[in-house]
Amino acid sequence: MRELPRSPAGREVPPSSHEAIVTDWRPTLTKRKGVTKHKLLTERIIADIESDILPAHARMPTHRDLARQLGVSVQTVSLSYKEAERCGYLRGEVGRGTFVRSRVTEKADRFMLDRDPGETVDLSIIRAIYTEAHEEASRNVMEELAQGDNSAFMRPCRPIAGLERHRVAAQGWLRGLGADAAMDRILITNGAAHGLFLAVAAIVRPGEIVLTENLTDHGIIGLSNVLGFTLRGLPTDEEGILVEAFEEACAAGGVSALVLVPSLGNPTSHVMGTERRRAIAEVARSYGVYVVEDEVYKPLLETPLPSFTELLPDLGFFVTSFTKSVLTGLRVGYLVVPPQYTIRVASIMRVTSWSATNLPAEIATRWVEDGTARNLIDLQRREIRARQAVVAETLGEHIAQVHPLSLCAWLKVPPRWTEDGLVRMLAQRNIAVTPSDPFRAGMDAPGGIRICIGGRLSHATLGRALQTIAETFEQLPPVFDAGTIA
Repeated sequence: MRELPRSPAGREVPPSSHEAIVTDWRPTLTKRKGVTKHKLLTERIIADIESDILPAHARMPTHRDLARQLGVSVQTVSLSYKEAERCGYLRGEVGRGTFVRSRVTEKADRFMLDRDPGETVDLSIIRAIYTEAHEEASRNVMEELAQGDNSAFMRPCRPIAGLERHRVAAQGWLRGLGADAAMDRILITNGAAHGLFLAVAAIVRPGEIVLTENLTDHGIIGLSNVLGFTLRGLPTDEEGILVEAFEEACAAGGVSALVLVPSLGNPTSHVMGTERRRAIAEVARSYGVYVVEDEVYKPLLETPLPSFTELLPDLGFFVTSFTKSVLTGLRVGYLVVPPQYTIRVASIMRVTSWSATNLPAEIATRWVEDGTARNLIDLQRREIRARQAVVAETLGEHIAQVHPLSLCAWLKVPPRWTEDGLVRMLAQRNIAVTPSDPFRAGMDAPGGIRICIGGRLSHATLGRALQTIAETFEQLPPVFDAGTIA
């Protein structure tokens, strides 16, 4: 009889209908000279998850059962499970066992709508606020483009790093964000995600360790799967990563880079203050660790804060874009790299996208030059404050962390509810939100629900949705999940 995991009280915990124990998995380990047994098993687990032999949510065999089946020690299995967990393929739950995690792309598809939601109020994805002023600004710039000579930006295919005029505008914009840099260190990118990929790909090799917040933007979690590095989440507070935790991880060895969102971090909306930034920079300098700061939300802040690219000129990368502060569809980003990385990063850009797309970069440049970008950011700030006031009034007691200029809010899960249960119940009530799972870079990350307040939402629609959330939070959960019954 197969041994079931036991709860802290000693009771056997049966698997749910979608968490069946794997019974027909028979991995084979092919010996390779110089490769340990636990490494071979880890590779087999990851390969079988990637090929869906081990399906998402399946409960893995117990350490003892798998060790007996393979003729290896329990320690070997434990090391393999732990390594696969660090890589984001498994998750361990105290008293319940070890489970196959959904891949980050599956989570994004499941919880973050990328289609017309119909009657659903979509609070699942962060978008810049969109108003008639944004529509008018878009129409005006496209009319100007249609009537002018566009050869200066439509014909060139070089330089790879971006046209000189676009980089000059970028330099001025970055200076206002505390990221003053020589123009030859600046590259134009197709948004912040593109810039983040270029920076990380330039400095991290497969198998190396990258640190981040224990709850972080799912983009870096996805990159860990694509580029094959080990992502480790660090504990945080209201300012982000704890200095002591960062130093302890660096002292343990093997850390190549720290990737973080210091300003209005997703999903918790934390803002790292000046002293914390300086302390993190000092630790990074001591251990030679690169720091990549994703500052896509920093343009929304009104208080000047230093950047790591200025605090660490030889180790700091700065990434920003216009998508979260000016206009969601304006997928233009700016990347600042250390002086010694300009050639390397440009070469990676060349083989992945050749260069950024000049047309949206031209729009961004015109808006930077004529003040439209600043005006639209001012509008964003006013509207975000107004919407966050509605959030505070309706959900105040349920808010775990928020900032008055954040496009999202992080909510506590009420007692007796689970995150997935809340997500499903709210979906039945035509409201889409996101649980913590897509943001988890560490198993000790706190749980919660993220709601987003951007897009083209009226205050009335937002208010009704928030009221429904508040009413749902006050309810007791159902005795069974009707969504799982055929």
